[in-house]
Amino acid sequence: MMMDPDYDLFVAAALHGSLAAGGRALGISATMASRRIARLEQRLGAQLIHRSTRRFALTQAGERFHGELQQIQAQLHQAEVRVSGRLDTPSGPFRLSAPTSFGRLYIAPLLPEFLVRHPQVALSVDLSDGFVDLVAGRIDCAIRIASDIPSSLQSHRLGDSRRVLCAAPAYLAEAGIPRTIDDLSAHRLLAADGQMPWRLLHGHRHVVIDRPSHVRTNSSELIRELTLSGMGVALRSLWDVGDALRGGRLVRVLPECQGSSRVGIHAVHLRATIVPPAVPAFIAFLRERLDPAAWDRVDQSRRCG
Repeated sequence: MMMDPDYDLFVAAALHGSLAAGGRALGISATMASRRIARLEQRLGAQLIHRSTRRFALTQAGERFHGELQQIQAQLHQAEVRVSGRLDTPSGPFRLSAPTSFGRLYIAPLLPEFLVRHPQVALSVDLSDGFVDLVAGRIDCAIRIASDIPSSLQSHRLGDSRRVLCAAPAYLAEAGIPRTIDDLSAHRLLAADGQMPWRLLHGHRHVVIDRPSHVRTNSSELIRELTLSGMGVALRSLWDVGDALRGGRLVRVLPECQGSSRVGIHAVHLRATIVPPAVPAFIAFLRERLDPAAWDRVDQSRRCG
């Protein structure tokens, strides 16, 4: 919800944990973000952010100001809901954010049906592999695939995101089949920015793999395509590579291992007294139409070893 732009920047910085990250969320450089916060502090006559430590931290005045701004944002959001007449019937602008692959594969095919059911909704969709700032982006609802959801967001778990190690048969024929976790050190690993380290469950043992990706990219979809092309081993969600595993284009690697079971698929929105009706309507629609159990139905014969 738009306020003074410097206020929005301060809230974004507090949400993301740094001035640079807050600036990126709003499309401005770290240098400009620092200048604008300094200008805000001068205007208010109070220091909002500690600058004497390496870690980002709000001052006592900054904490108090941040809390008051959050209350103002919630009140502005409620006012917009009341004015737009969205108190009962899903209608008006509905801004949705989702990860690129999941949005393309599972959300996009369902949207026509949702809009037929709720023709008064004016839908806009943002697909991005990064976590979009719901405040700065004015997002009503977002799909998050994560193990932890910030306390500032209301989360509705839609299902588990079970992840497995996999590779193309051609890659394994060339590089050999890993028999142990330690064998991965001799293999090319593929992961998008932010997807390392890998946190694996090997039986009851937790294992962390932290290596540079063979190819660096911010696109999770590109990592999937590189894995299919035989470039290396990747840790992928079954909802993403289930068809490739069933069809034999990919096979499981170290099938006794899988990604941390804490990762889930969530629909999230800002905590507010009044939530636009399109939000609970869309979440209920997803619960009705998505079938997370189907993503685990992978041909068990498609395992290397």
